[in-house]
Amino acid sequence: MTGYIQRGTRQFWRAVAAIFTGSIAAMGAEYCVQPIIPIIAQNFNLTPSVASLVVSCGTGGMAIAMIFIAALANMLDRKWTMSIALAVSAILVVLMAISTNFYLILVLRLLQGLFLAAFPALMIAYISEEFSLNIIGLVTGIYISGNSIGGLLGRVTLSTLTDLYSWRIGLGAIGVLYLIISVCFYFALPKSKQYTRSKHFSPNIIKTFWETLRNKKLVTIYIIGFLVGGGFIVMYNYIAFPLMGPPYNLSQTAIGALFAVYLIGTFSSPFMGGMSDKYGSGKILIVSICIMWAGAVITLLPTLVAKIAGLSVFTFGYFGASPIACSWASKCCTTDKAQGSALYYLFFYGGFSVVGTIGGVFLSAYNWPGVILLISIVLGLSLLLSAKLITSADLFQKAKG
Repeated sequence: MTGYIQRGTRQFWRAVAAIFTGSIAAMGAEYCVQPIIPIIAQNFNLTPSVASLVVSCGTGGMAIAMIFIAALANMLDRKWTMSIALAVSAILVVLMAISTNFYLILVLRLLQGLFLAAFPALMIAYISEEFSLNIIGLVTGIYISGNSIGGLLGRVTLSTLTDLYSWRIGLGAIGVLYLIISVCFYFALPKSKQYTRSKHFSPNIIKTFWETLRNKKLVTIYIIGFLVGGGFIVMYNYIAFPLMGPPYNLSQTAIGALFAVYLIGTFSSPFMGGMSDKYGSGKILIVSICIMWAGAVITLLPTLVAKIAGLSVFTFGYFGASPIACSWASKCCTTDKAQGSALYYLFFYGGFSVVGTIGGVFLSAYNWPGVILLISIVLGLSLLLSAKLITSADLFQKAKG
């Protein structure tokens, strides 16, 4: 394991610190607008589905960009590309703050997604390439826990500043903060040692692309990522609508504070990631999805305490399922790691955009029970696919034995 980053070393802590703070800026910028969807709907006189496009356009841009990243991943410098992605994303947040047209904001969100896509795809590749194999699950969990902190800080800050001043001032403030973080990230992250950048586009890239897609197990994990991610975004896109209405009548600040349950992810991600290293990705993935499903059902109870408890359980399960599926896909990829990661996120963010927008239709038609129905459908399908993967693996082992 010579040359790989080992647990407990100085290089390990430096890399983990950069990964953690970088993910705070990346996911904070991507999802900070989520809690103000009801405010945007009200200000621009939009339906929930149309207003939710401020999130879907960002994730849709990420999904589109993943196609190109998958093809060009081995030509991209890991550290430099991720740093540029963070910086440009932060600048676009500031531009959104001074934009007065809703559709211009959607265009900026789309551009933000296109640039920001490089960060998660190349980060997972960086982790898979640079860290010792026996701690990949742990480090991936730490990376995802940074996402949870970033999601929390972005949402809480924007929600609070929206109540105190306006959502535009909130966006401008966090945009400047994320720009500062992007500079720190560049100087802190160690350079890649296990990866050699290709200087020319090779036809073999396309061949590798299709070889990856012919891996049935890998594609199944991609679909699971699509479903799990879709279920998660639906919950958080629309939970504010019932809570800001009667009988709860929560303020925007209270809605932002509700995202404090994201802190659960700082524990569940590394914990469940470590469990997957010990007991296997498939088994712990199923457990995590079941926890998500249980949490979603709990939110159907009428009391505010029950809804917060259900959201907390749901969030614990998601931040277990997400890094497990992601790291499992990376381990199963026998071709280019960055390309495999990009394809995973193509499906993952595709689920965010497609299922996330459909959730608004279910909300308008069936209120909150409709949202939970949609979540139950996608999580049920993900459980079936996960069980199929485990069964196939067991049969293969028996046949091999």
